[in-house]
Amino acid sequence: MSTLETNLIQPSTGTTLTLGASGDTINTPSGVTISGGLTNTPSFYVYKNAVQAIADRTETVVTWQVERFDTDSAFASNTFTVPSGKAGKYLFNAAVRWDTDTDFQGVRLTLRKNSSNFSSVWTRNEYYQTQQLTSILDLSASDTVDVVCRQTQGGSINIGSNDSGDISWFQGFKLT
Repeated sequence: MSTLETNLIQPSTGTTLTLGASGDTINTPSGVTISGGLTNTPSFYVYKNAVQAIADRTETVVTWQVERFDTDSAFASNTFTVPSGKAGKYLFNAAVRWDTDTDFQGVRLTLRKNSSNFSSVWTRNEYYQTQQLTSILDLSASDTVDVVCRQTQGGSINIGSNDSGDISWFQGFKLT
């Protein structure tokens, strides 16, 4: 192995500089910072603009009516699908607001990977409780991620829309 030391590398012509070839791995030591040109895509942000009824003791997929952005058109039908060539680690964040001032045990927010529960948070509802869940998933092309709610109050309860801004949302992006 040889060592190359320099303060500047630039292409001899044009504006493209290629390091390695397709399939090569470029390693950087711990603590090295690479700046510029890196993006956290694909990424998306969706939210509710209408209430949704969640029946008692029923796993219900959350519907998201509005896309604020979707960089790779990878979000559709309430589900994020990893695009081809975009496998890797992803960070997801979801939040729902329960539209009731009734205090009771048992509201759950779940993140699912390929229709199987991946991570969940159970809480007690207290006066229009908002539940939030953040998780990192290792995903392959065509893997899917969605959000499911469940409650045990005894009757149907709505999850909120946007009476004070986005109060129920789902977002995610690939970690670079």
